[in-house]
Amino acid sequence: MFPVKVARAAGTGASVPVEVCQVCGHDHLETVLSLGYMPPVNQMVPIGQVERQQPWFPTSLLHCPKCELVQLGLVVDPVIIFPPEYPYTSGMTRILRDNFAELYAESSQLLGLCEDDLVVDIGSNDGTLISNFQKGGHRILGIEPTDVAKIANQRGIDTIQRYFSTEVAREVVATHGTAKLVTAANCFAHIEDVHAIVEGIMAMLAPDGVFISESHYLIGLLDTLQYDTVYHEHLRYYSVGSLAHLLAIHGLEVYHARKIPTHGGSIRVYAARKGTRTIQPSVQEILDSEPRGEAMRKRLATFRQEVMLSKLRLYSMIRDVKERGGRICGISAPSRASTMVNYVGLDSSIIDYVCEIEGSLKIGKCMPGTLIPVVEESRMFKDQPDCAIIFSWHIADELAPKLRAKGYKGMLVTPLPVPRAL
Repeated sequence: MFPVKVARAAGTGASVPVEVCQVCGHDHLETVLSLGYMPPVNQMVPIGQVERQQPWFPTSLLHCPKCELVQLGLVVDPVIIFPPEYPYTSGMTRILRDNFAELYAESSQLLGLCEDDLVVDIGSNDGTLISNFQKGGHRILGIEPTDVAKIANQRGIDTIQRYFSTEVAREVVATHGTAKLVTAANCFAHIEDVHAIVEGIMAMLAPDGVFISESHYLIGLLDTLQYDTVYHEHLRYYSVGSLAHLLAIHGLEVYHARKIPTHGGSIRVYAARKGTRTIQPSVQEILDSEPRGEAMRKRLATFRQEVMLSKLRLYSMIRDVKERGGRICGISAPSRASTMVNYVGLDSSIIDYVCEIEGSLKIGKCMPGTLIPVVEESRMFKDQPDCAIIFSWHIADELAPKLRAKGYKGMLVTPLPVPRAL
């Protein structure tokens, strides 16, 4: 019996408050931050659609003082959070493509993968990650709940369109055998009932198999003030310490970990059955650097204060533009932009439109919770709005030169960690 299990009927639209820690079951959770009520970040209605009621949910961060897990205060039905028409595709982002290619190169070398070894990717999206293993000649299988799975299958990447569960894991083993490698990139923190998920992973892993997870890194989030990554997809914000604690409950041991640049700062963690792999110095080095106890409480309190101040500073910057009658657009519409837009209060009277690159499934829709239209980026080069806020601020150094090269002449603003003009 594991410490905690979230019980719900999937597809009912119900939400479940988090009253005990999702990992250890501790029942005295401390509130870190409240961003108020937020819409699901993938709730994007077509431009011009008649306005109708949409769901909004409380968005708070909680800290478990026992296992140090930082977690969302509400679990929303995954059918709402990951609808079939889910508009995100990982292949659209160069930094993710490069990261997944590097993951393949690193893991295939460290694990000595053979051609017949099975690699399973949970939350495989459009197959961008697992396609690297396919090109390397390995057997592959993706598991993806949304219609993006159809894109992967059309590309010849074998993908099951299902929510991952222990039942799905057993079906995979019955059909394909056990996996030498299971990956979960940017989804291991998203799935409720995490103990059942780890059990499913254990069921799929060969005796000498390895599980690799990539998740947004809590310490990096705090250091760079990434409150915009707080939304209902992200149920847990792992440190290496809290993640190691979770995996140890199930007999998995973290034996290698390193920080990676994706999503503004993530952590890649290798785990295997206890005693089957040599623990690398990287694990203890990161554990020693992570705050715990009272040090963590103080760090979280500072984070809360800085979030409030960043909102006021961004307002101060763009107020001058609007008072002069200027126009403002947004650059890119990642999920994190929804949190920023709604927390700061950037409605359609402030932001004229948000730009996405050609081919994005978000073009022709409105930013969640607002009437701000998402348009193809060529519009900003014709319109030349006075100011452009880079919502994908974590890659602003990459985006800004490209926007200038394409002819944008206005002010470029990056809103975090500190609002500033580039």
